[in-house]
Amino acid sequence: MLFTVPSATTSSTTIDPAVLTSGDAIVSKKPDLAIVGAGIESQQSTAAAAQTDLASKTAKLVGRIKALGVADKDLGTTGYWVGPVYSSTGQTITAYRASQQLQIKWHNVDTVGKTLDAIVQEGGATNISVSFGLADPKTAQAEARSLAIADARSKAQAMASAAGVKLGQVIRISDLSTASRPPTPLSLGAAAIRQDTQVPVGQMEVQVTVEVDFGIA
Repeated sequence: MLFTVPSATTSSTTIDPAVLTSGDAIVSKKPDLAIVGAGIESQQSTAAAAQTDLASKTAKLVGRIKALGVADKDLGTTGYWVGPVYSSTGQTITAYRASQQLQIKWHNVDTVGKTLDAIVQEGGATNISVSFGLADPKTAQAEARSLAIADARSKAQAMASAAGVKLGQVIRISDLSTASRPPTPLSLGAAAIRQDTQVPVGQMEVQVTVEVDFGIA
């Protein structure tokens, strides 16, 4: 798109011709970080009993997770709940359930399947989820941004040539959007976990769209 932009001076405003373009780029990277969710729960006749039993099960699970070499900074709690379980009519409390959800950052994505096996079969986790990401997404974003700007320049050059003008310097650059599309997350119940669990990692995409204004020489 060829257009004009106002240029303010101390005495007057002039109109400078310019070329406005947008550029897009997608960079595919293999994830280097697995985010593992590990849930544990207990159901007992009283809330106190459920909470006490949950604490015991959680201690066992946390101990197994740390034995895998997970640092304290890579292990945290994302949810904790204690509440009643009602009968089918919803009128009577039949038990109490306590649950806790842990989150683990696992830095060797190629061994995440063995990690799941250990957490479930030896740690006692009853609900497992896995998603993937990049430990340092800014590097991929910067690469995609450079490619998007190059795409915008290529489009601007083509438009300037078609219009019979010469492309000038960059006036303005705007980063319109940066989005990441990781591989599809997995959610598995404990019954689905078996020895030598296979978890294909795949590729994740980082997409950047920019808007660039070029002057006309």
